[in-house]
Amino acid sequence: MEFQKDNSFISGRLKSVLFAVKGAVKLITTEHSIMVQFSIGILMTIAGFYYNITTTEWLFQTLAIGFVMSIEGLNTAIEKIADFIHPNFHEKIGFIKDIAAGAVLFAAFTAIAIGLIIYVPKFL
Repeated sequence: MEFQKDNSFISGRLKSVLFAVKGAVKLITTEHSIMVQFSIGILMTIAGFYYNITTTEWLFQTLAIGFVMSIEGLNTAIEKIADFIHPNFHEKIGFIKDIAAGAVLFAAFTAIAIGLIIYVPKFL
C-alpha cells in the first residue's frame, strides 16, 4: 500500500488529529507505564478539585501532567522503535533506552516538585 498525501488542509488536519487520538488511546490502553501516569494524573485532578486549587496552580498541575504523559509517550515510542530495529539485547540500544527513561525521570521529578509546592501548604 502506497502512502497517499492528503493535500486538503482541513481533511489532512482532521486525519492527523484522528491518528493522534488513536495513538493516545493505544498508549493508555496498552502501556503499563502510561496507565500508571494517567491514573496519577486523574488522582491529582481529583485532588485539585477537592483542595480547590487556584487557577495558577491548575495551570502548573495541568502542564506537569501533560509533560510527564508526553515524555512517557516519547519514551515508549523510542523503546518500540529500538526493539523493532534490534529485538535482541544490544549495549547501544540499551544505552538509548536508558537515556529515554532518564528523560521520563526528569519529567516525573519536576511533576513531583510541582505537586509538593501546590499541596504541601494545603496539608499544613
